Formats: sequence, structure tokens, C-alpha cells
Amino acid sequence: MDRYVFIAEKPSVARQFADALHLKFNKRDGYLESENTIVTWCVGHLVTMSYPESYDPKLKKWSFDTLPFIPETFKYEVIKDVRKQFEIVKKILTRDDVRRIYVCTDSGREGEYIYRLVRQEAGVTGKDERRVWIDSQTEEEIHRGIKEAKPESKYDSLADAAYLRAKEDYLMGINFSRAMTLKYGNGMASFLHRKYAVISIGRVMTCVLGMVVRREREIRKFVPETFYRVSAKTEPGFEADWKLNERSAYAGDPQLYRDSGFKKKEKAEEMIRSLASGGYPVQGVISAFSNRQEIQNPPLLYNLAEIQNDCSKRFHISPDQTLQIIQELYEKRLVTYPRTDARVLSSAVAKEINRNIRGLVSLSGTDISTAAGQILKADDWKKIGKTRYTNDKLITDHYAIIPTGNTGGAGSLDSLKRRVYELICRRFLSIFMPPAKYRKIALTIDVPNGEHMETFTASVRVLTDPGYRIIAGLTDKDDAGSLKAKEETGSVAVPAAPAALQRLRKGDKINILAFAVREGQTTPPRRYTTGSMILAMENAGQLIEDEELREQIKGSGIGTSATRAEILSKLERIRYLSVNKKTQVMKPTLYGEMVYDAVDVSMRQMLNPELTASWEKGLTMVAEGTIGEDEYMDKLKNFIIRRTDQVKQAANQGQLQRMYAADAAYYKKGSSKTGE
Repeated sequence: MDRYVFIAEKPSVARQFADALHLKFNKRDGYLESENTIVTWCVGHLVTMSYPESYDPKLKKWSFDTLPFIPETFKYEVIKDVRKQFEIVKKILTRDDVRRIYVCTDSGREGEYIYRLVRQEAGVTGKDERRVWIDSQTEEEIHRGIKEAKPESKYDSLADAAYLRAKEDYLMGINFSRAMTLKYGNGMASFLHRKYAVISIGRVMTCVLGMVVRREREIRKFVPETFYRVSAKTEPGFEADWKLNERSAYAGDPQLYRDSGFKKKEKAEEMIRSLASGGYPVQGVISAFSNRQEIQNPPLLYNLAEIQNDCSKRFHISPDQTLQIIQELYEKRLVTYPRTDARVLSSAVAKEINRNIRGLVSLSGTDISTAAGQILKADDWKKIGKTRYTNDKLITDHYAIIPTGNTGGAGSLDSLKRRVYELICRRFLSIFMPPAKYRKIALTIDVPNGEHMETFTASVRVLTDPGYRIIAGLTDKDDAGSLKAKEETGSVAVPAAPAALQRLRKGDKINILAFAVREGQTTPPRRYTTGSMILAMENAGQLIEDEELREQIKGSGIGTSATRAEILSKLERIRYLSVNKKTQVMKPTLYGEMVYDAVDVSMRQMLNPELTASWEKGLTMVAEGTIGEDEYMDKLKNFIIRRTDQVKQAANQGQLQRMYAADAAYYKKGSSKTGE
């Protein structure tokens, strides 16, 4: 009798596949078996790349003589702790009566790599291998994935990229870590009064360390500037700030601070004396006035980076913890696949999205349930396929993270997991809700200053219809109707009566009851949090908070959605960085700054976000079949050889010792500039 095998990544996922098949399974050691079907699992990685000493025992000792180390053929081996499960899986996959193998590991590059290594080391040949590619663990999605499973050969390019990623990290890690440690380890250990110091280098890890250290040094060098602005209190009750114009008496003045203030208080006071020389009230004229409605559409859906950033800000949890929570929600069939870069739906999913919405109605006692019911009643979901929230071109492996509509496991969630789950639900429902509406009033007041003319500007933004913001949990007291401060215009936040403002028109005369000097001070750059770093990694080292701009440059990230959280955890684990658990703010340690210095003077390219992103883009091109595996590997080998030789030939120990001393002096005295 021919048998079918389903191989999953974890036992919990394997059990879900078994449940979905509705067969009578008997539990065995390491697998489940029915009359003609076997379900087994990998427990994560079963196979790994061999250490250099497996090629030659001499390579166990770190030496410049054996670098660079680039094997012609790479070796792999079964991980010792999981050998028993590997042997079980090997025996099943190679059985003569097994006709077809359904590959059910995670639907992505890493999941593909896990199976390919097992297949390779188990010697699987002559089987009908089918790839099950799913977006959630619901029974319906599992059945669809099985029915539409494609031949495993269709994913060969993805597997090539997976193998190359592993080889890249392996070769850079071994060659660069050994070369840097051999070159600088003793000097670093001596400075730190340690027996030894290992310098760990990684393609993504070292780049991220560089981003954090550079930010810290910007904060360290920051010198605050005090500036003085002039504000005008008007008879209607609002305040306006002075802004430079070409008719101003202060155009070209060396004491200007940008175009909205002065470096010296005396200069601001001089302006007030001049403007109010005839006494109060001072009369001005509204030279520009606008009163318009602004629309704020719901944000795009969550991908992993976006929700990791939000959870860091809202719940003060690490990206790694966020991923663990969403992975559990995924395995409980509550949400779709978490390791995704997409923030939109596919057109196929959009056509049947009412199923996901309908399921949320059962979250009784919540506004989520009420909103879901209203959306279904209004049939608003039917239009989503023609909006910016649906775009097949922006999806590679998986669409955005959304609730599946299966809420059966929601009741057993603890408080934090429930909040993360509801965050996903709220973002999802938001896209079916109307936009938020604001009334934006902006005006410019001209005030005579002798033969010159000074201008004062103000703006007010009033929330008139919260729209989607209610279900998104974004209702904010600050939207109730106060003037908003804007650094670029100098508009000042002062309560005002919107009705009185709306009656104003261009050309109206307006009385100014008083002028005042307001002191301000520039602030240092903010340190990265774990969440903002995830966003910066997604955008090739740029911390871009505007979601529209983030979407424009998407696809040039550092690392992948599946690996970024672990990179940050590793940097903290090896004590290159420290993370404040309450705020998730990241700072380098002295050790981390010294490693940065050593890399900076010997192989600066490894600190370059754009270079790191280009490697990731290359892997994507391999996965898409745009470039070949051999071409990528040749470039990688040349890079390894050049950079390793660069470290060998460097003569900068004295320079480094001076740099270490400067770092240590900073950490010894501490700093009051938090940057937080």
C-alpha cells in the first residue's frame, strides 16, 4: 500500500495537520501513523553546517595561516541533541512504501532550508515531493495548501537562496571573527583586563552594532543650542509664532536661528520693542488664511516589523518576545503567518475576507465584535480588493498578518498575548472603516515693523470625525482642538476656540494684545529602541517613521523579518549592547564600542547598512531566479578573500589603543545626555 508522509517543522504544527486530515492516527515515537498516512516533524533544525575542524583537525586552532577558509564543497552533519528524531524522520522518508512527501515546514526561506537539509542528509530520492504553502494553520487553509501543493522543484531557487544565506553567514562569521580576534583580541583583552576577548562578526549583526554606536556618538558629541522665539497673543485667544520672510527687518541677520527665532534673547526683545513701539494693541492683517478638511486613511496592515515596533512602544516588549507571541497565536490558528514583509492582502484573500471578519463577531463583549458586525452589515469588505490594502505585486511569500477569524483559542490567552492579538484585530478591522476627518485652519498675520513687515503663523487641527481611529484605539485627547506645534513653522500649541477661528478671513484686521519671548533648546538625537531598530533594519539603516515613505523604499532591508529579532537578542547576549527592559532603549557597552572601533579601522564595509542590504537583495534575486547561485557565490568568495587580507595587513594597534582610551573615558564619567 502506498503511503503519504506529511513533514512539519514542529510537533505542534504536525498535530494540527493530523487533526485537519481527520484520520485515525496512532501515536508513535516521533510520528503519527494511520492506515496510509504518516505525520512527522523536524523539531526545528535537525541538520547544520559542520565546523571547520570537520574538514581538517588543524582548523580547530585559530591561525592566520588557515585564513581565509572557503571550502570547495560544504559539509553538513546531524545535530547531536536531535539525532534520534533525525533517524526516525530518515527512516520514514526513505521507506519503499512512501510514494508522496508533503513538505509542511514553515512557508519561507528558512522552512525550505530546514527540509532540504533533512532530505539531503537522509538521502531522499525518487519520491513525489510536494510543497504545502499556507498562510495560516486553520483547517480550511491546510486543506487548500494540500490540494494546491506544487512540486518541490518549483522552490529550487528559494532553496538556493537559503543555502547561500547560510554559507554567507558561515563564511563571514568564521573568517572575519577569527581574523579580527587574532588581530585585535589580545589588545582588547589587555585593555579590559581580561584573559581573552573574542570579536564576533556577522553580516547583519556588525552592521546593527554600527548603527547603535554611531547614534550614541552623535548624542555624545551633541552640544545643545538655546534659541529664542517671539510669539504673539491675539484677541481671538490664540497665539502665533514669528517666522522669517523676505520683507522682514531681520532677513540675513547673523543672529537668526533657522528661520523662526534668534540665537540671542536680546535680539528677540529688540523685535518686540520695535513692533510694540506704539503700544498695545498692535494691529495686524491676515495675509493668508485656509480652512480645509483633511483626510487620514487607515494605515496599512501589519507586517512583522511594524507590529514589533508597535509592541515595543505600547507594551515595552522586545521584538523577539513579540515574534514568539505571534508565532504562538499562529500555531493556535488565531492569526496568519507572522514572518512576512507584506502589509497588504492578496486579491484572492480579499475576495473571501468576510470569513475573517465574521469570525471576529464571536469575540463577545468587545468593541472588536461590534465593529466586525457593523462592517459585515454595511458590506464594506466587498470594496477592499480595489483599494491600496490589496496588491498582489507587493507580496512575495505571504500577505500581511491578519486574524484568521478562528477565535477558539482566544479565551485561553494571558493578558499580554490577548493585547497583541487584539492589536492585530484592530489594525485589520481599521482598513474597512471610514477615514478620520480633521478641520485644518492655518493663517498668516502681517505686522508692520517700520518700513518692514514681520509675519506670524498659527494653525489648528481639529478632529471632526474619528472614523477608523475608534476601533484602532488611536483616539487622543490632543486631537480635541488645540493648536499643534510644528518645528518647521513655529506654530505653538495653545487652546483656541475653533468657531472663532473659522469666522476669520483673509484681509481681516486682528489685534495683538502682547508679544512674548519663548526660550527653547535643541535636543540630541533619540537612541534606538528595539522596535525602532527593527524598522530601521527593514529600511536599510534609515529610521523612517512615515509609513508611506517606508513603503516606497521597501525591499532593501538589513536581514529578514525572520532573523532581525534574533540579531538584536544576540547582540545583547554577547554584551555588545544593553537594552533597558522598561523602555526597550538600546545602548552600546564599552565592549561593543571597542569592537566597533576595531571593525571601523580594518573592515569598515561591514558597518555599512547599504552594503548589508545589497547582500540581502542579492539573495532575493537568487530566490526569484534573476541571478544564479554560482554568480552570487563567486562574489561572496571574492569579498571574503579581500576583507580577510585587509585585516591581516592592517597596522593600527596604536591607533586603536587611543580609541579604546577615549571610549573608556566616556563610560567612566558617564553622560547626562540620555537621547531617550
